[in-house]
Amino acid sequence: MAADEKDYNDNRYSQWGEIDRFEEKTAVILLADGQSLRWPIGNLPADAAAGQKIRLVLATSQSAQEEKESIAKTMINEILKNSD
Repeated sequence: MAADEKDYNDNRYSQWGEIDRFEEKTAVILLADGQSLRWPIGNLPADAAAGQKIRLVLATSQSAQEEKESIAKTMINEILKNSD
């Protein structure tokens, strides 16, 4: 695992919240420390609903790309492993 990939999965770079409600075109997300965050509804997963817990993750473009590559490698290895 690359150092940046490890950082991407590190809990220091993520925070849990809960979708409190929807207002116009935004979701109001309540964070554990009492802050609220407004997030565009169009940028939420399709199944997002009020009361649902969500995880917010911070990543640089490089660490996000490394995470995608890691997921792809894992998937390919699983396919190859299951094809025997």
